[in-house]
Amino acid sequence: MKRGFDPGCSEEPFRSLAQEYPGESAYPPDQFRVEWGPIFHRGRLDGSARVLVIGQDPAQHEAVVRRILVGEAGRRIQGFLAKLGITRSYAMINTFLYSVYGSVKAATRKNPVLVAYRNRWIDALMASGRIEAVVGLGVSAREAWELWKATPAGQASTVAFAAITHPTQPESASGKDRAKLEQATKTLLANWNLALSALAPAITHPDVPRPIKPYGTAWADGDRTPVPEGDIPAGLPAWMHEQDGWAARKGKDDLAKRRNITITVPKGVVA
Repeated sequence: MKRGFDPGCSEEPFRSLAQEYPGESAYPPDQFRVEWGPIFHRGRLDGSARVLVIGQDPAQHEAVVRRILVGEAGRRIQGFLAKLGITRSYAMINTFLYSVYGSVKAATRKNPVLVAYRNRWIDALMASGRIEAVVGLGVSAREAWELWKATPAGQASTVAFAAITHPTQPESASGKDRAKLEQATKTLLANWNLALSALAPAITHPDVPRPIKPYGTAWADGDRTPVPEGDIPAGLPAWMHEQDGWAARKGKDDLAKRRNITITVPKGVVA
C-alpha cells in the first residue's frame, strides 16, 4: 500500500529558505520557544497552490509533526478551504517560525531580518502566478501581509485577501466559560462566512467545484477536516494528522512546560 507524504523543502528556492532561516537575532528566546526549532510550512511548494494561508505561530503539535497548522486550528482551516473547493492546492506559512512565548514586542514583529525572511517565502510562493487568494489568520497574519504588500512585489499584486478570526480564538478568549465560548464561536463563524463570500469569486480553479455552504452558528459535522496524509513527513502515524489533543505542554511551572511536550497515543489506537 502506497502512502502519501510531504518531501518538505527539497527544491529551490525553499531549500535555501530552510537553510538560511533567522535565529535568535530576530527571534529573542524571551519571546519565542527557539529551543524547539523553526517550523516552516504545510502544503504545496511545487507551484500548484491556488490559496496561500498565513497563520500565526506553531504550537506543540506542530513542534512534533514539523508542519504548521496540524492541530485543531489546522482542522478548522482545512474545513474552511474545503468550502472554497480547495482540498489540496494550498500552501501555508506562519507569521513566526517559532512558537510564541508570552507576547511579541512591536520591535520584534517589525525586525527587518524577520520581515525580510518572511517576505522571501511569500515572494517564492507568489512567483508561480497561480495564487488566487490569500487568507490571514488573526491580527499577526494581517500585519505580515500588510508588510509584504508594502514591498514592490506586494504593490504590484492584485490577489484577493481576507483576514479572518484565528481558528482557535474562541477557546483562547473564553477560558472555561461555556456561554462565552458559544458566543465567540458564533461570532467567528459569521466572520468566516463573510470571508467565504469575498474569496469565492477569486478562486477560479478550485480542486472540487462546489457551491459555497456557509457555516451555522456552531461547529457542525464536516466543518473540521483531517490534515491530509500528503501534508506530513514520511513515516508519521496516522493519528498525528487525523486527530488532535495528543500533545500537551505539561509541568509544575512555566519553565517546565516550556521544556516539555508530552505525547499521548489516543485511545483506540492501541488495543
